[in-house]
Amino acid sequence: MPEPPRRSRRTRSRRVLWTSAAVAFALVLGGGGFAAWKLDWFSGNGSSVSFGKTPPPADAGTAQGNPGRTPASPPAPTGDPDVQPATGPSSEFKQTTKLDDGTIIAKTRLKGAKSGFEGDVWVWTPKEYADPKYAKSGFPVLIALPGGNGFPSNYWADRSLGLQKAISEGVQAGTSLPFIVIMPVLNPDAKYYYDGSDIPGQPKMGTWIAEDVPDFTRANFRTYKSRDGWAFMGSSSGAFVGMKQVLQHPDRFKAVIASGGEIVPDSPFWKGHQAEMDANNPEKLAQKLIDTGGPEVYINFQIGTKESGKERMTQFQQKYAKGPVKMTIRDIQNGEHNGWHYVRGMKEGSLEWVSKVLKGPKPETG
Repeated sequence: MPEPPRRSRRTRSRRVLWTSAAVAFALVLGGGGFAAWKLDWFSGNGSSVSFGKTPPPADAGTAQGNPGRTPASPPAPTGDPDVQPATGPSSEFKQTTKLDDGTIIAKTRLKGAKSGFEGDVWVWTPKEYADPKYAKSGFPVLIALPGGNGFPSNYWADRSLGLQKAISEGVQAGTSLPFIVIMPVLNPDAKYYYDGSDIPGQPKMGTWIAEDVPDFTRANFRTYKSRDGWAFMGSSSGAFVGMKQVLQHPDRFKAVIASGGEIVPDSPFWKGHQAEMDANNPEKLAQKLIDTGGPEVYINFQIGTKESGKERMTQFQQKYAKGPVKMTIRDIQNGEHNGWHYVRGMKEGSLEWVSKVLKGPKPETG
């Protein structure tokens, strides 16, 4: 089946961001497979990772990212009833990248219990997560969604974009919370867009993003029960999905950083399903939230001054930034439609913005 035409902005997004990722990958390879093998050998890539827990025996559990193990009893949370200890079962993680500060990006395979979709998820935790002072605290979660096809990888797991480094530097500067970053695949294949939605007759990517990925996060990490600890960030098509999820599920997610994003659904699979498409349209979702009076949600658009799309964001803000829908637009000077510039915008203010909206971890005192 020939691929249907896509809007030019999405085609450009896919080309620029995937080309950038390919260049970064070529640099990592260093010119050959032997160099890549040496890099993995010395970096530990491919080795088992345990985030704040003692590694399990090699033969424990089964595959598919939900091996059925029950983690050791975590320290009992104190003070804040919103703290959610890891519920288990814990997943099998393999290192994909080590950052300069020693923190790890790791990958696991998740079979969504609710969506039925199976895909890869990458994870990063800040240094504070392993600090004994925070052993009884929850941590805020930032679900990072890529643009382009978002399959079979999530480019936010590539250290060259600097997302995790920006968060770490922000923590040190006092401008960012120490977020757990969860990076799932966005689509079930590399051909089409599914708008992070449950389109009739297609893989349930809306349930994957809204339920399976958060459930996986709660199983493996200390989080918060309330929406005050949950947000999205995304670029291009990923920005659309993040914003849509926040507007669609304001009881679960509180905020989104939406960079260079789309405003309305445009998957080719919506044809013949107008009612379902309307139920996944941010314009209609925002109006419904306004009409029902909340709860409050927070949308921070980012847009480079060298890319198109500012007019769409401005029109959306003018029409729907009222009542419970709080909205800002951040201009990234000389910014283009790519992840490096969106991370720069986050460093220049968007990380601080979302950190003021969400709640952070509390260290033990005394």
